[in-house]
Amino acid sequence: MSRRALRRLRGEQRGQEPLGPDALKFVLLDDDDAEEEGPKPGLGGRRPGGAGKEGVRVNNRFELINTEDLEDDLVVNGERSDCTLPDSVSSGNKGRAKHGNAETKQDGGATKAGSSEQSNASGKLRKKKKKQKNKKSCTGESSENGLEDIDRILERIEDSSGFSHPGPPPLSSRKHVLYVEHRHLNPDTELKRYFGARAVLGEQRPRQRQRVYPKCTWLTTPKSTWPRYSKPGLSMRLLESKKGLSFFAFDHNEEYQQAQHKFLVAVESMEPNNIVVLLQTSPYHVDSLLQLSDACRFQEDQEMARDLIERALYSMECAFHPLFSLTSGTCRLDYRRPENRSFYLTLYKQMSFLEKRGCPRTALEYCKLILSLEPDEDPLCMLLLIDHLALRARNYEYLIRLFQEWEAHRNLSQLPNFAFSVPLAYFLLSQQTDLPEHELSSARQQASLLIQQALTMFPGVLMPLLEYCSVRPDATVSNHRFFGPDAEISQPPALGQLVSLYLGRSHFLWKEPAIMSWLEENVHEVLQAVDAGDPAVEACENRRKVLYQRAPRNIHRHVILSEIKEAVAALPSDVTTQSVMGFDPLPPLDTIYSYVRPERLSPVSHGNTIALFFRSLLPNYTTEGERLEEGVAGGPNRNQGLNRLMLAVRDMMANFHFNDLEVPREDNPEGEGDWD
Repeated sequence: MSRRALRRLRGEQRGQEPLGPDALKFVLLDDDDAEEEGPKPGLGGRRPGGAGKEGVRVNNRFELINTEDLEDDLVVNGERSDCTLPDSVSSGNKGRAKHGNAETKQDGGATKAGSSEQSNASGKLRKKKKKQKNKKSCTGESSENGLEDIDRILERIEDSSGFSHPGPPPLSSRKHVLYVEHRHLNPDTELKRYFGARAVLGEQRPRQRQRVYPKCTWLTTPKSTWPRYSKPGLSMRLLESKKGLSFFAFDHNEEYQQAQHKFLVAVESMEPNNIVVLLQTSPYHVDSLLQLSDACRFQEDQEMARDLIERALYSMECAFHPLFSLTSGTCRLDYRRPENRSFYLTLYKQMSFLEKRGCPRTALEYCKLILSLEPDEDPLCMLLLIDHLALRARNYEYLIRLFQEWEAHRNLSQLPNFAFSVPLAYFLLSQQTDLPEHELSSARQQASLLIQQALTMFPGVLMPLLEYCSVRPDATVSNHRFFGPDAEISQPPALGQLVSLYLGRSHFLWKEPAIMSWLEENVHEVLQAVDAGDPAVEACENRRKVLYQRAPRNIHRHVILSEIKEAVAALPSDVTTQSVMGFDPLPPLDTIYSYVRPERLSPVSHGNTIALFFRSLLPNYTTEGERLEEGVAGGPNRNQGLNRLMLAVRDMMANFHFNDLEVPREDNPEGEGDWD
């Protein structure tokens, strides 16, 4: 660490301290120099100072450029350098200097030339610098050790707080594989790199009136069109900290719980307008924003849907705990708590919008953030998506590093997406021209080895992949039993679901001619190994039958959120037959509830036939117990519902006019004939 950094740690800044009457005065005397000093007339020379002090009086502050290093070296690690003398020696020097001054005054004092005095002063400064450098070399090791300790402390503070300082990171500190960078959370940063700042910021005009928002956020930027923010009753609390991890949970106060109950009633009504009415009173209720965003997306209003997701994200970020960090990768949120699920789903939907917007690098950062919240359980199964985003963002090194670090304990090669994406990343890395030749050849060999292992483990991927890419294979491949139709039919249903998900999402990454020619070479290599009776082929077949019996619940949840038609069609019947809510798809079976919704007591739910009849005639008819303004069903006075029912009957009978009907004529007493 340099002296400048050390001065900043002490809160000192060069050139910004206030200049007093003695600010430009330095003591540069030692035992040898004090006897030679005398009165120096003229500007910029040496003259006796007040209160018995000797020093350098400089009128031009730029003359001190050569003496700034002396000022910095006065104190190093709490020890004073030898440029300041003990009191006894300095007092003796002062006395001799005064005596010399008196003698020169009595003799009449022959003044010296200004040029000779400046040369003497510069020569003394050079001597002083040499002395100081020698002294630094003696104490260099101890000071460097102290500065290295300061560097470690600063890095530890930075990692815990989540803030990063500018400049490249030290080589010794390698960031965590799920480390999130703040600057990549802003999509404008990526768009500026693609199109330039003028194209991105050209349409943004300076606002005439700036709104004051409570805090600066990283995930989204508040807009002037949003309602004025007020705390909706959402907060975050720290549950515990153990083994270097911090466990947090969102918390709902009583007001937010009432809004949540109203939201559930509005969802059961199957009417989006009821959610709009709720957002008028609670504009930052997260679940309402998520559900209304899905309704807008189904109506192809993508801009409004994305705006609602950003507002929900802003509401949750304003509720963060001071110790909650987005970048450290050590903060956890339990998905089993319903209050935490909203944050997961909001991040996922924002990531989907960013990918569709053409910002895969920003979407990759959001994917890492979701995975870091609970990497062991992975409730949204982000491992099925992170490889796709890394390839789209052309961040091949990150995908390879993630595979190398997690393969030992997560078996990523048993997922079809990783089994095919990692060799593709190696191959694309070998096509870059800015790498050394030996690295390119090593990446090409590793890519060929991994793609052959993937084709042996998942032979049912090849033919659907070629069909997606509109490529017709040769007869030796299509007619072979290993890659033929039997390979796709014989694979377990859970494996077929993973294959459909990967091909529906990432098939376009394989359409380049160079990739297809490389794939063709390795397919023939695999066929030769199969015909030669390689034992690895039979081992992979047995492994497929054992590992892919049934997909876990988080994979089904990921398929529902992905909305890929091929993968949704492959879902089992027990998942497709149950109701799936957009704000909470497939909740965990071991959910941890912090509060329970009050039981809904509705006259209609108890089989009130009259109310059902009038609801069929009047769709907008609701009893008092079903009013959303009450928060929960079952009002305080159930008789009010019956009163409203009687009033509705009376109004309907009053609007029914018998004069509109014509009775039978007297000549037709039996009523035969047509009505007029």
